[in-house]
Amino acid sequence: VQLQASGGGLVQAGGSLRLSCAASGRAFSSYAMGWFRQAPGKEREFVAGVSRSGDSTYYTDSVKGRFTISRDNAKNTVYLQMNSLKLEDTAVYYCAAHATVGHLYYTTNYYRERIYDYWGQGTLVTVSS
Repeated sequence: VQLQASGGGLVQAGGSLRLSCAASGRAFSSYAMGWFRQAPGKEREFVAGVSRSGDSTYYTDSVKGRFTISRDNAKNTVYLQMNSLKLEDTAVYYCAAHATVGHLYYTTNYYRERIYDYWGQGTLVTVSS
């Protein structure tokens, strides 16, 4: 599967952005999806994840209550709605797909980079003061 992330840009602190990740190829609904980010000078980190059906979502603590991950399997797209953006949210955001072997496995490993099989190219989000 190929992933194309979009929607990044420059936004003021407190503002909102919605990232999209469009997937090409077959069986998008068979992949759990995640968003990661990498800030300048830092390692890439998990941001949010969503199960194949969209029923289960996962977030890193720093974005809980501000970010929402969702997916539309009919459109082969996963979204990341980002509200109340902070300066520390500035990063390149990547979407990733995990060909899950089972829901239970994903529920305990969703934050691990190594379980994701496919990665998008990244989209830059810059939050200014």
